[in-house]
Amino acid sequence: MGKIAEKIVKYNKLILLFAVILLVPSIFGYFNTGINYDILSYLPDDLSSTKAEKILTDEFNCGALSMLILENMDNKDITKIKEKVGNIDGVKEILWIDDLVNLSIPKDVLPKDLTDFFYSGENSTMLLIKLEEGTGAEKSLNAVESIRKIASSQAFLSGMSGMLEDTKNLLDTEMPIYIAIAAISILIVLECTVESTIIPFIFLLSLGIAIIYNFGSNVFLGEISYLTKALAAVLQLAVTTDYSIFLLHRYEEEKEVSPNDKNLAMSKAIKNTVTSVFGSSITTFAGFLALCVMDLGLGSDMGIVMAKGVVIGVLCTVTILPSLMLVFDKQISKYKHKTLLPTFSKVSSFVVKHYKKFVISFVVILIPAYFGYTHAGVYYNLTDTLPDSFNSIISTNKMRDDYNMESTNFILVKDSLEAKDLNKMVKEIENLDGITSVMCLEKYIGPAINQDFLPSDITSTLKSGGYEQILVNSEYKAARDECNEQVEKINAIVQKYDKNGLVSGEAPLTYDLIKIASTDFTKVNIVSVIAIFVIIAIIFKSISLPVILVAVIECAIFINLGIPYYTGTIEPFIASIVLGTIQLGATVDYAILLTSRFREERNKGLDKKEAMTVAIKSSAPSILTSALSFFAATIGVGLYSKLEIISSLCTLMSRGALISMIMIIFILPAMLLLFEKVIIKTSKNFLDNKNGNKEGKPVLAGNN
Repeated sequence: MGKIAEKIVKYNKLILLFAVILLVPSIFGYFNTGINYDILSYLPDDLSSTKAEKILTDEFNCGALSMLILENMDNKDITKIKEKVGNIDGVKEILWIDDLVNLSIPKDVLPKDLTDFFYSGENSTMLLIKLEEGTGAEKSLNAVESIRKIASSQAFLSGMSGMLEDTKNLLDTEMPIYIAIAAISILIVLECTVESTIIPFIFLLSLGIAIIYNFGSNVFLGEISYLTKALAAVLQLAVTTDYSIFLLHRYEEEKEVSPNDKNLAMSKAIKNTVTSVFGSSITTFAGFLALCVMDLGLGSDMGIVMAKGVVIGVLCTVTILPSLMLVFDKQISKYKHKTLLPTFSKVSSFVVKHYKKFVISFVVILIPAYFGYTHAGVYYNLTDTLPDSFNSIISTNKMRDDYNMESTNFILVKDSLEAKDLNKMVKEIENLDGITSVMCLEKYIGPAINQDFLPSDITSTLKSGGYEQILVNSEYKAARDECNEQVEKINAIVQKYDKNGLVSGEAPLTYDLIKIASTDFTKVNIVSVIAIFVIIAIIFKSISLPVILVAVIECAIFINLGIPYYTGTIEPFIASIVLGTIQLGATVDYAILLTSRFREERNKGLDKKEAMTVAIKSSAPSILTSALSFFAATIGVGLYSKLEIISSLCTLMSRGALISMIMIIFILPAMLLLFEKVIIKTSKNFLDNKNGNKEGKPVLAGNN
């Protein structure tokens, strides 16, 4: 590593030139990476609901369904709008009352179910719009935008694609502001915590380049989720700022040793920083990568991008950042100011003096924290995360109020199912609580309507690929308990008449999401804890230290995710799954830093209390700077974002950083002091025989 560091220093300007050149393909990759706004599309392919979605897309050319409500229009104007919308690229077909019966037939003689489905009152009617591709496909979102342009102010377009289009538009507007808020916030923290006035800008330039590289390399993934897009840059800024601070501090130390040779000082700083950053970054990397064990594909999406960001951040810290620091060394040294960091002398003495009380407080806090953590409520419905001002939400509320429709489900049964069995199945479904209407071909081929009235394309619309499609509308909102119970009953009825029958739609997909989320929550927590446990065990060659360090951070996680229970706040489901592993991976290096310093001071001959006093005093400023950077990068986004799911995630992450910081500075030292004898016995060479005082007794002043 020493030779590599010397090469980096020698060719620093060439490295910067190469770094600028790499920005070109990275920017190209950024703009050519697809963004997926549909969380439900990340469900596993082997679920019955996702199998049904694939059949609907492949066999019926129905990737998504939208409902267009038109008010105060006569049939002539409605027909014109229908024709225009039908010509939009991405729209497969539109189903309205005129596709089933002649408009000259009075409403009074039509089946009530039919009029109730397509009409509400005297002046409102609904058109069903089938989109060719999936809910979140770019073609579908573009079609939604075109439909809204054609439809007048008297029109309301509901459906998942409309919600995702609104989400996309808002995120495209807010995303640059997220990065600006995070960058400015970190800049303020760094200006207050480092002496150089210029170095924070150098840090942000290096970090910005790393973020562009990370986002540009996402092109090899094809697409990423909108949550990953919104959070990855902010998280990368927050997490990798530490590495820049490590390099700066080491460079300043080496300059004191070699004041007349900045190149030598930097090469030594790079060499030592790689060693320090490796232990810190590997835990963060492992924490993010643990998300990949989720059955929900969103976990792999977020985990890969954020873990990749850590690796790229480390590489840029030891290549681009040193090069920038050498180029601007004069300016960095010239413009300096006093920092606002406290000395932590009183804090360290207080913690060490009362360490047994802090251990007791840890136990007292742990119980209610864990209870809140395990009982906090979460929500799964996408509409609960969107602003009420969205056109899609206004339209969804319109569907609920005027048509008594909250969710629409699709049933697929074999087209060879006898008509009598199909009618029995339909009647059973209609009799379920909350079902407002069921639409199928056989239901309207009877004495009330002559089959000749049905165009031939209607038959192909509802029957294709060996399946018959049935549309079921419900007054229950997806993800609610009553809706989940209804989905279970619909599935049971369908299976009774057709063992290979499938049910899909927003409610069944969300029902499967709920089941998967509960198992993902457990898997991610177990894998992340085991991974970081093993890493800490290897770093310290200890069995007990991983238990202590992970226990303290886990308690911080319990507190953070348990607070919503006591405040009555309902958080998005994804928070309970990903927040724990992110907080664990991103903040456990605080614990490693303090523990390493404690061991170092003990090996210098200090007794355990003196060593811990020094460890807290020397480590706390770095921990504070790191935690405040993480907090600053995320809290601003949390307060600003109008997307509740992003706001909630960022707010939880910012709070988690502060809670972890407090736990590491106050609780961890107490735990290390209390269990020091156990740590020594269960660790290899925690204290060396030459300088270590294994009994923790006072040492002679000369050894200090």
